[in-house]
Amino acid sequence: MIPPAPLIGVAMVEVPVKTQRIEIREVGTHALVTVIELLSPVNKRPSHHAFKEYQRKRRDLMRTDVHLLELDLLRGGTRSPLMTELPKFPYFVFLSRAFKRAHLEIWPLHYKDEFPLLPVPLLEPDPDAPLNLGQAIHTVYDDAAYDLRIDYRQPVPKPALDEAEAVWVRDYLASVGLVS
Repeated sequence: MIPPAPLIGVAMVEVPVKTQRIEIREVGTHALVTVIELLSPVNKRPSHHAFKEYQRKRRDLMRTDVHLLELDLLRGGTRSPLMTELPKFPYFVFLSRAFKRAHLEIWPLHYKDEFPLLPVPLLEPDPDAPLNLGQAIHTVYDDAAYDLRIDYRQPVPKPALDEAEAVWVRDYLASVGLVS
């Protein structure tokens, strides 16, 4: 009989990350018009290969005539570099229109506020299509039953909230019945 191994260890294995994006394409030609990226934690972690891959894809898109709408709904991590200093907000939306690439349209977002209606650029002469970000988030939250899947009694993920924000979050969660 062969004896069992004296030790059992856990190997460091990089789990493959599947990222998604929304592509708006021209009817008929299928030419790419606008890309909507919802950033994931690995897109904002410089030590992860997905960060470098996303930065490369972003640079490649910025060299084309495709519009890029980035939804950064993560408080932590490293954002893509900008020449403009950003205000202290937890979330941002960045829109880079193909015809004025260097001038980003920026929406600072705070979880206390209603999320705005965002423009999704199309081809000229069509006007921007509206994206109701708040409604989209609520739909995903409800459809995925996150109220049943997330334990809101656990600490808020890093980075830590300041005291006023932590109080607001606790009060809000209590007001909607997610914590007592």
